[in-house]
Amino acid sequence: MTIRLVRQLLLAPDDSGPVKLSDVEKKLRELGSSAGSLASDAAPPTIGAVVVAGVIAVAAVYLLGRRRGRRRASVLEIRRI
Repeated sequence: MTIRLVRQLLLAPDDSGPVKLSDVEKKLRELGSSAGSLASDAAPPTIGAVVVAGVIAVAAVYLLGRRRGRRRASVLEIRRI
């Protein structure tokens, strides 16, 4: 895939003459705009998944810490004399 991309970047639009800087710049802008639209389309579901994963991680840490605290806590009995 990268070879094809490099070939597309280096070939002039009409395949006549050397490659100009403007040709390469135009092609890079074209590829960048398509990648940007793909990233913006994928952002909302990704943010939701990250939030859900964060909530699950915090809940797991809380529950595991609570369990560990119960095991380590000593029982203290106080009697009135």
